[in-house]
Amino acid sequence: MATIDEDLAQLERDIRQLKIEYDQYFGGGRKRPPNEIEWRIELVVKRYGERGGEMKSGQRFKFNSLTQSYAKYRDMFRKRTKAKEEGSVVRHYGAAARAIEAQRAHEHPVTPPPAPPVPASAAEIPAFRMTCSQPEDEVDKVGQLYDALVNAKERAGESTGKLSRASFDEFVRKKTAALQKQQNCRDVEYVVETIDGQVKLKALVKS
Repeated sequence: MATIDEDLAQLERDIRQLKIEYDQYFGGGRKRPPNEIEWRIELVVKRYGERGGEMKSGQRFKFNSLTQSYAKYRDMFRKRTKAKEEGSVVRHYGAAARAIEAQRAHEHPVTPPPAPPVPASAAEIPAFRMTCSQPEDEVDKVGQLYDALVNAKERAGESTGKLSRASFDEFVRKKTAALQKQQNCRDVEYVVETIDGQVKLKALVKS
């Protein structure tokens, strides 16, 4: 029988695979939505939703983060599935509209406006700041910090392939607890900023 950690690791992989297969489905690469994976995820979410008392705080934090990510994806997938199932007429008129626009663009070319200038210095890219004291109960705030870090790295041309929401949540939880213990403080401020073209994540003690 799998341990809780093994189940949570599999849940994270299944959520990631679910997104990949839904993207394939919406892109035309699959004939049917990945209902089997979604059913498997639902079973794990229900099982541990009823057995939350058996999990340690770190496991519970990871489980809550994963279920929130899954809920967000599920709502998005259901809306896109509904649009796909009901969208045959929309696609027809959409294709016609695109053809008309293409013809107009050919007959009356328009010079596009100049692209906005790229910030010349890191000072022009505002830093993102977030303060928390109990990250396991502040999932939305931790999610905003994660999104800010990913966006900053993408703007700076840095790889984000090794980042995952679950591991980031665990890092913030452990870092916050360590600083609170070392510095005898309650609040920890996290800052995402770009310095000399490199993205930095800092954890600062709030006085």
